[in-house]
Amino acid sequence: MNPRNLRRQLVALSALCVGASLPLGAVLAAEPNFPITSQQRSTAQQVAQAGVPLSELAPNAPDSHTVQRGDTLWDISKLFLKSPWRWPELWGMNLEQIRNPHLIYPGQVLVLEKIDGRARLRLAQSGGGAPENTVRLSPRVRGNLLDNGAIGSIPLHLIGPFLTEAVVFNTNELDLAPRIVAAQEGYVAMAEGQLAYVVGDLGKGSSYRLFREPKPLYDIDTKELLGFEARYVGAADFVRPGKTLPDADGTPVLVPSTIAIKQVRMEVGVGDRLAPVPKRDLDAYVPHHPNAPMAGRVLSIYGDGLSAGQNQIVALNRGARDGMERGHVLALWREGERKASKVDGTKTVLQLPNEKNGLLFVFSVFERASYALILSVNVPVFPGDSFTQP
Repeated sequence: MNPRNLRRQLVALSALCVGASLPLGAVLAAEPNFPITSQQRSTAQQVAQAGVPLSELAPNAPDSHTVQRGDTLWDISKLFLKSPWRWPELWGMNLEQIRNPHLIYPGQVLVLEKIDGRARLRLAQSGGGAPENTVRLSPRVRGNLLDNGAIGSIPLHLIGPFLTEAVVFNTNELDLAPRIVAAQEGYVAMAEGQLAYVVGDLGKGSSYRLFREPKPLYDIDTKELLGFEARYVGAADFVRPGKTLPDADGTPVLVPSTIAIKQVRMEVGVGDRLAPVPKRDLDAYVPHHPNAPMAGRVLSIYGDGLSAGQNQIVALNRGARDGMERGHVLALWREGERKASKVDGTKTVLQLPNEKNGLLFVFSVFERASYALILSVNVPVFPGDSFTQP
C-alpha cells in the first residue's frame, strides 16, 4: 500500500475516536492528530484492505441502512456486526469513503458489499438507489445528534443528565463546599423557583449542582476507600453575593449569598452542598473493548436501588488508575449459586458456574471508580456482580 495513502487512512480513522467537528470532505485536508490505540490501528489496517469475513456479520445484517435521526453508532454497529463494540471492523471496511463514523448524518445510505466471502461497508452514491434489503428506521422521538448534526455513539439522552449529576469525589471535599443555611420565608424544604441562602465561597460561577452529604465507596474485595459518591439533589443559579455588615455595636453580621433553585431531583434542604456545574461533554463516545484484561465488581446502583436493569446506572470499582476509559464496553457476569445437593446419595457442595448477564458501557471515569450504563441484561444486576472485558 502506498505509504501516503496508508497515513491518510490512519488519520481518517483516528478522527473517529473523538467526534471531530470537521465536514467529511475536510477530514483529510486538516489531518488532525487524534489519539488511537495500536489495536484499533492494526484492526483498521487489516479490514481496510480485506474487509471482514461474512461470519463476523450479524445473522440478519441488511444489505443497506438509511441513517435516521435518532440512530446511534451502537445501533448501526449492532445492525451489521455480531459484536457492536468491534466498530473498527465496521468502519474500517472502507476507509476511503467512510472516513469518520462520527460524521455520518441522517439521510445517508450505508451499503454492505459482500464479495468473495468478505464484507465491506460503503456510502451509497448520491441519487443511487439502495438495495432491496434495506433497513429504514422511522424517526424517533428523541434525537442523538451532535451539535454538527452528525449521529452520536450511544443514546445521549440516557447518559446526558448523569454526566454532571453522577459524581465520585476523590476526597470528601464537599465538607468544605458552600452550603445552604436557610430558606426563603422560613421553609425547611425548597422546590423549584424558591430562593435559598448560602454560606461559603461560591467563586465566580453562575450555575451550581446541589448535593446531599456524600457516602464513602469501599471496594467490595479489598475494602479500600475508592471515593465519595455524592447524592445529587438539584441545581441552582446565582442571584446575589453575600457580604458582611457591622451591627450596631460593631459586631460583624454575615449576610448569606442568594441562589434560586431551578431544578430538583428531591426536596432541597438546609445543609445541602454546592459544587460548580462543569462543562458538559456530549461528544460522541466510541464503544471499544479494553486493550488489556479488565475485571472488577459493581459497587452500587445509582439512586440507592437494590438492583438495576437495562438503561440504569451502576458504579464500578475500577477507574483511570486501573486503565478504565470512557467508552469501554464490558461484559456483566452473574455469580453462580453455591448450594448443597445430594450427588449419588452423598451430600455435596456445588458451585454453579458464573454466567454472562449483559453488557455495560462506561461513560464517566474517575480516579478509582467509574459509572456505566447497562446496555443489555438478562436478569437484574446487584452490587457485587462482576464484570470483565467482553
